[in-house]
Amino acid sequence: MSDKSLTRVDLSEAVVRELGVSRKEASQLVESVLHHISDTLVKGESVKISKFGTFSVRSKNARVGRNPKTGVEVEISPRRVLGIRFSHQVKRRIAAATD
Repeated sequence: MSDKSLTRVDLSEAVVRELGVSRKEASQLVESVLHHISDTLVKGESVKISKFGTFSVRSKNARVGRNPKTGVEVEISPRRVLGIRFSHQVKRRIAAATD
């Protein structure tokens, strides 16, 4: 595995190459898409990107957890967590990839 991460700049550069728009327009487009995705998730709705995956928010109830080092029980408050379920196409591509 590499330590490289795909960044907003990388996405913007890909848009510049693919669509031939200016860097400023590409950056605005990427920001707009990411903003729409995060706004939808904040509302508790899911985001499905065909042939990629589905992002969803789910609620977790309060529960008692345990510190693995000390064994002390701790109350874990209820919270919302983000999940992603990848499409079969993405799973196949990852499985077929070699390092």
